[in-house]
Amino acid sequence: MGRSISAVGVDDLVKAGLAIEEAKEFHRVLKETVSGAKGSDPREVWRELLARKVLKPWYPHGLHQLVYYSVYADWDPSTNGPPIYWFPSLYQSKQTNLGRLLENYGSKILGESYKDPITSFSLFQKFSVQHPEAYWSIVLKELSVSFHEAPKCIFDTTDKSKHGGTWFPGSSMNIAECCLLPRSHPRKEDISLAVVWRDEGSDNSEISHMTLKELREQVMLVANALDAIFSKGDAIAIDMPMTVDSVVIYLAIVLAGFVVVSIADSFAPKEIAIRLRVSKAKAIFTQDFILRGGRKVPLYSRVVEASPIKAIVLPVTGNNVGIQLREQDLWWKDFLSSANCHPGSNSYIPIYQPAESVTNILFSSGTTGEPKAIPWTQLSPIRGAADSWAHIDVRVGDVFCWPTNLGWVMGPILLYSCFLTGATLALYHGSPLGRGFGKFVQDAGVTVLGTVPSLVKAWKSTMCMEGLDWTKIRSYASTGEVSNIDDDLWLSSRAYYTPIIECCGGTELASSYIQGNPLQPQVFGAFSSASLTSGLVILDEHGIPYPDDQACVGEVGLFPVYMGSTDRLLNADHEEVYFKGMPTYKGMHLRRHGDIIKRTVGGYLIVQGRADDTMNLGGIKTSSIEIERVCDRADERISETAAISVAPVNGGPEQLVVFVVLKKGFNAEPDKLKTIFSRAIQSNLNPLFKVNYVKILPEFPRTASNKLLRRVLRDQMKHEVSVRSRI
Repeated sequence: MGRSISAVGVDDLVKAGLAIEEAKEFHRVLKETVSGAKGSDPREVWRELLARKVLKPWYPHGLHQLVYYSVYADWDPSTNGPPIYWFPSLYQSKQTNLGRLLENYGSKILGESYKDPITSFSLFQKFSVQHPEAYWSIVLKELSVSFHEAPKCIFDTTDKSKHGGTWFPGSSMNIAECCLLPRSHPRKEDISLAVVWRDEGSDNSEISHMTLKELREQVMLVANALDAIFSKGDAIAIDMPMTVDSVVIYLAIVLAGFVVVSIADSFAPKEIAIRLRVSKAKAIFTQDFILRGGRKVPLYSRVVEASPIKAIVLPVTGNNVGIQLREQDLWWKDFLSSANCHPGSNSYIPIYQPAESVTNILFSSGTTGEPKAIPWTQLSPIRGAADSWAHIDVRVGDVFCWPTNLGWVMGPILLYSCFLTGATLALYHGSPLGRGFGKFVQDAGVTVLGTVPSLVKAWKSTMCMEGLDWTKIRSYASTGEVSNIDDDLWLSSRAYYTPIIECCGGTELASSYIQGNPLQPQVFGAFSSASLTSGLVILDEHGIPYPDDQACVGEVGLFPVYMGSTDRLLNADHEEVYFKGMPTYKGMHLRRHGDIIKRTVGGYLIVQGRADDTMNLGGIKTSSIEIERVCDRADERISETAAISVAPVNGGPEQLVVFVVLKKGFNAEPDKLKTIFSRAIQSNLNPLFKVNYVKILPEFPRTASNKLLRRVLRDQMKHEVSVRSRI
């Protein structure tokens, strides 16, 4: 239990990093603000501190920690729910995309139940689940989505071959064309900025930019070149960093009726080969090198080792000195020259196809085995962009940046979220780990910034963003792994406590099934709601759903009607992967997602890890993430932990193993850490739990998208236990 806010004195503020005179003034304002808050509710105290902007972004992080944890020092999450750090105001809520929608349609669809965007959000979310066709008919008008042939209806439930039914039957379209055309509603013009970018190492140079008209002309040029070489429907891979060139190539492939195969630029030849083989790709776009962190990392050579298929190679330095291509490969300049075979190479008639035609083959991260080949239809981009529009509040004129790659689901989601909402896509051609990226965020005027928790941890620990102005950021977003509360406190504070919209979903969903939003109070590391039109239940160990208002922990089951989600896999049985063994709920066969979810008092949702990462300790089910949260804070030497359990070779209860990565320059003995961890877990989680083994590692095994591979650690430990038993 920490010190309460009323007991914080000037000395505490000096210890937190303020100079003595500054500390005295801050203490005066703090006392005045706390006394001005309504009652003694910590939420009202925190709300008042934020409203008065008492905590400045440039104050030391230690001060933000002191104030936040002191305000909530006596807070009991078991009875009050998790502490809130961001509150929507009624005025601000009505300026958001969702708020406008509710003000325009709330009374029509909810009747007298509608009050205002904040009060009525939960009712509207339930309505969207029960009437998804009504929601999508409204949202499509807000996005740059147009059909070449209009659908017969929004949703056809008569098609029993699919779970739920068919979306937009009878329609045809080209989703890339929707990205490239100007529209009066929402306002998107030819002169609008489509993409802004900066190359690593050019931190003091002007921001490069491309208008919507310039983007369209570049895409059409590449589309004509594709037509000169390939046959319609061919799968064509992209193995490049997410640059303006790779974005142009992506849109051109879709515009011209081909299929993108998404491959992350971090993959080794073996991983590239698997994806090219499964997708039956006919060619691959790549670069000779990747410039990252001041180093030239070979990329073309990896592609050559992976496959004999045709490679189209972009020289990252502007010339191709020192690289010899294979006979079948082409330099980018030579590839573009083939577009000259087509008269009017700066114009192009898009290929229109049914809404359910495949445009992109993506792959799961492989955390549970061989990566699944996941085909995206033209519906998937609509879903991803709509969630960004509604939940992250991406608006016309926003500048949206999210360091990612077209090989991961966030790459295409980011691309479509910008071009279908009228926002500007912001790209940093280099590593997002250093100050250069942060300066780009500042100079480009980024208003929406996406992150992954490990990236935020790196920014905070290296202090590389000190002195930069991120106050133009109106909204953050975070996905990929479980957020750390203290890291998020640091991030949010850099923009006067802008909300961090937590997102959790999957490549096969093309979106997030649980998410924050700008109409509900937000909690660090938690999700405030299921996303719009997403229905879910939390299942107990017998597969029976808990009541919707009950605090609980269990595996999530998704409602099968989910616009934009997959209905097929290329290298696995879709029915077996997502539906086999799942229970029926109110006549619906639930869809498997594999997450363990905790619903708190107050209805917030916290991901507890994958179903594969649960463990049974002394007859009690718990998750790796719960254990890790406690261990991460147990000792100042700890950088991160990973918890798994292994069964003894000769049977018996599962044994808890904690793997540890220490902070740079620190040392520790495993046995002493074992005692520290056991005490922390017994105090904070369960007095019956104890740590059996601690193993210190230099780093953890991760996927290329930075997800922790606990199964690799589990397999290593099983092998060690087996060897020990034979000695």
